[in-house]
Amino acid sequence: MTRSLMIQGTGSGVGKSFIVAGLCRIFRDMGIKVAPFKSQNMALNSFVTKEGGEIGRAQVLQAEAAGVEPSVYMNPILLKATGESGAQVILLGKVHSTMKAIDYYKFRKVAWEAVREAWERMSREYDLIVIEGAGSPAEINLVKEEIVNMAVARHTGSPVILVGDIDRGGVFASLYGTVALLDGDADYIKAFIINKFRGDMDILTPGNRLIEEKTGVPVIGVLPYVGDLGLHEEDGLAIERIRPSAGIKPIRITVLRLRYISNFTDFDPFLYEPDVELQYSLREEDILNSDLVIIPGSKNTVRDLLYLRQSGIEALLGNAVSKGIPLIGICGGYQMLGSVIRDPYGVESPEHEVKGLCFLDTETVLDTEKSTRSEER
Repeated sequence: MTRSLMIQGTGSGVGKSFIVAGLCRIFRDMGIKVAPFKSQNMALNSFVTKEGGEIGRAQVLQAEAAGVEPSVYMNPILLKATGESGAQVILLGKVHSTMKAIDYYKFRKVAWEAVREAWERMSREYDLIVIEGAGSPAEINLVKEEIVNMAVARHTGSPVILVGDIDRGGVFASLYGTVALLDGDADYIKAFIINKFRGDMDILTPGNRLIEEKTGVPVIGVLPYVGDLGLHEEDGLAIERIRPSAGIKPIRITVLRLRYISNFTDFDPFLYEPDVELQYSLREEDILNSDLVIIPGSKNTVRDLLYLRQSGIEALLGNAVSKGIPLIGICGGYQMLGSVIRDPYGVESPEHEVKGLCFLDTETVLDTEKSTRSEER
């Protein structure tokens, strides 16, 4: 019978993904056949598996730590925000549709069946599965609808370790409050971990004892604060501008900060080049003083293209190109560089045809079915 352990958090960004990855590596080194699992992830950055399906990048990192090939069954549901139209729902690696929040809740039974299918598949293949929750399990307005926290713990019978982030302040209040709001589900919480600690342990220890007295749940670990780990961000830009090493004349690269930017981790390799200054910007002085301008991918290519036009950025790009500044488009950005984008089925917007930036003699037609595949070079 497959064993499982679940890592939940008092909120988003407390370190669940990294802790799951660390546990996967520890268990792998112990000779256990282990794998990660997250039933539902919301992220703008995704990874294409060898099966040709999309999953969250965190599960890829965790799979690498476990020494196994990433699979769509490790992240059966991926939600990618597309703006006012809601979120693109990716089910078992393939695009299902774009839904608003209210429609997604109606979709819950279908989504839950995908979670169950993925769990059964993973259970047959691995001896231990380390599960990651999402956000906080104590979102009491969502407790009857969620399919990623206590719903998964109940289905899998997994003991839960709850992670709190002391760097944000109020860690004991967040741990206690989470337990108090969960009612009967709090019984699944067997231990606490305090993450991102950078103080005096002698001062923290009394608090650890008191929280156990008040909740009956022990603090089994305190993890130190570590600076930039160089890990991919899933859902936001962690930096505005990366400065090069002192004394080096930098190569200035400007990535247009689109409203619906996606897969911005494509540019992470630049962060480790000492002679590169990477910035995400739409400012005129940044664009016109760049050595390279990149239009990145977008989860709403048409809307971002129209925004570039209405805000005057399109004209700035023309000026930059006339000055000899190279302009590169990636994914949706490449589509924008062409002469026209057609969206006959309303995949991304109600605009069925939009004139492109006309730097390339290409046309793009958005189809209802998205094709993805993994490439190795």
